[in-house]
Amino acid sequence: MRTIPVAARPTKVRVEQFAPAPDPRAPQGSLDRFLPDILTGESLRVLLDAWRDAVLGRKVVVGMLGGHVIKTGVQRPLLALLDRGAFTALAMNGAAAIHDFEIAMWGNTSEPVEETLGTGQFGMVEETPTLMNRAVNEGVAKGLGLGESLGRFLLDAKAPRADLSLLARAAERSIPLTVHVAIGTDTLHQHPSFDGARTGLGTHRDFKILAASMRGLEGGVVLNFGSAVLMPEVFLKALSLVRNLGHEAGAFTAANFDQIRHYRPEKNILERPLQKGGRGLSFVGPHELWIPVVATLLLARLDP
Repeated sequence: MRTIPVAARPTKVRVEQFAPAPDPRAPQGSLDRFLPDILTGESLRVLLDAWRDAVLGRKVVVGMLGGHVIKTGVQRPLLALLDRGAFTALAMNGAAAIHDFEIAMWGNTSEPVEETLGTGQFGMVEETPTLMNRAVNEGVAKGLGLGESLGRFLLDAKAPRADLSLLARAAERSIPLTVHVAIGTDTLHQHPSFDGARTGLGTHRDFKILAASMRGLEGGVVLNFGSAVLMPEVFLKALSLVRNLGHEAGAFTAANFDQIRHYRPEKNILERPLQKGGRGLSFVGPHELWIPVVATLLLARLDP
């Protein structure tokens, strides 16, 4: 058997990468200074640096949201990022739009499916589908997409908690926020007020708006928060369209946040789009912890 000295051995962990001792008096925006420069600690710094550089360099930053994210109480951190210019566009699935709309109108959302499904009452509230389907049908008839239709409706209706709505804030600030639905996946689709043709037209418009917002993605950032299927699929097709039309959308930084690792976000956001450059980063954990922490750290880097 032949051995080699420790000095000649390749090594992955050095004491220089270790976390420093905690300092309870340090400001919350400096939390990343107290993380090890290993694994997720290293990935978090890479994301924060890339995101800060993209914002300051006026690059494209797209944030995508699944429905569960809106139910975890992270509206204020997301709105703070939107107000600071940390997103140039937002995209969400239909469930996320429903929860955001209900929060704006009534200050609550999310029903216990197990308790209502057996009696046939799941998704059978009156106000949500009536108002949301009206907003979509009227907005699409005016040439809008789903996201802007819903956001403008909330503003016009003076929704009591519009201050906590991503839909309303994006419409107010003229920031693209698109809603992407598959017909039959949302409780709105169970009701007679639902118009499949207008919803389909509106979500197709939003697909084109999302693709247009991804022009110049090279050097930018894409973040997917909690969408396991719909947004990764929509993103992949929009990216292919943008590249097919000759826009600069090569290397970029992509990050996926979710409670577990899923196939489509890993493949369609972190791997397949980055074959010619860029970096894909995966963060596993609860949204109610990750999003406030990441928002705080990024805002501290943008406004030290």
